[in-house]
Amino acid sequence: MMKTRRTVLACGLLGAIAMVSAAAPAIAETWPRHPVRFIVPFGPGAGADIGARLLAEKLQAKWGQPVVVENRPGGDSVVAITAFLNANDDHTFLFAPAGNFTVHPFIYAKLSYDPNAFVPIARLSNTILAVAVKADAPFKTIKDFTEAAKAEPGKFNGAMVQGITEFTFWGYEHSEGLKITQVPYRDINTSAVDLGEGRLQVAMLSYAIMQSQVQAGRVRVLIVNNKTRAPVLPDIPTAREAGYPSLEVDGLVGLFGIKSIPNDLKEKIAADVKAATADGTIAERLKATGQVINVGGPKEFADAIDAQRAKIAATAKAIDFKPER
Repeated sequence: MMKTRRTVLACGLLGAIAMVSAAAPAIAETWPRHPVRFIVPFGPGAGADIGARLLAEKLQAKWGQPVVVENRPGGDSVVAITAFLNANDDHTFLFAPAGNFTVHPFIYAKLSYDPNAFVPIARLSNTILAVAVKADAPFKTIKDFTEAAKAEPGKFNGAMVQGITEFTFWGYEHSEGLKITQVPYRDINTSAVDLGEGRLQVAMLSYAIMQSQVQAGRVRVLIVNNKTRAPVLPDIPTAREAGYPSLEVDGLVGLFGIKSIPNDLKEKIAADVKAATADGTIAERLKATGQVINVGGPKEFADAIDAQRAKIAATAKAIDFKPER
């Protein structure tokens, strides 16, 4: 009798597993069932907001459902992340640069959300990041600047975007034995003007922030931080090409979903993002925002983020960084 009962229970369990397994592809096939939301941690007009809207326009035509972009700026991206996680459904996504929040576990002593509660779905683009100086500065290369900063510790002021950008710059300072005073900014966009007017000696920013100053001839780019050269700056070397791999970092921008989203659905969304970018129109529009199209699926996106987390952790340990918030 016991053997028969165990057999029945085992068959029932196997049947339940089979039903769950069959449900996953069914969800992907019938999704989306209602409007989709992209929550963006910046205001309208920011690079990520523009990327989200361009992608949303393409995807809603493919999906047959509205794709609404919702701006939730503030709180170092925590406002947007909280809104996204509170929705807790497979039709609401966070569209953001990963570098904005991968640093949170290192800079906050206590987080108001679980960083493991969401996962990468699809990368859309890389933000172009660059190190620049005043146009008439005597430093013609990043090597020139590094040697000058090393020769006069504490003399130079610099500005960096919060998040992974500043951690990358701190890693460079540590590896080269530099001491550069970081100037805090409420609005980092104004730092490019200060650089062009000589109040700063160096800045590591998104190219979009400094672009107008570069085009006006007030600021000169020394390197791009990305792994590959930027199409809009074809003659500017990468950090690695210039001999400073510690300055290498890509701005990874894309979609994140809740952890419980089935793998088949993640793959479907990633494939649809790839198809949406195939005609090149999004890539062309993103150029003006200082971004480069670089579509990647869930695993590729996750691997790139994990590599950045490891680099942040190594820098935090090397410089003995302690959370201040």
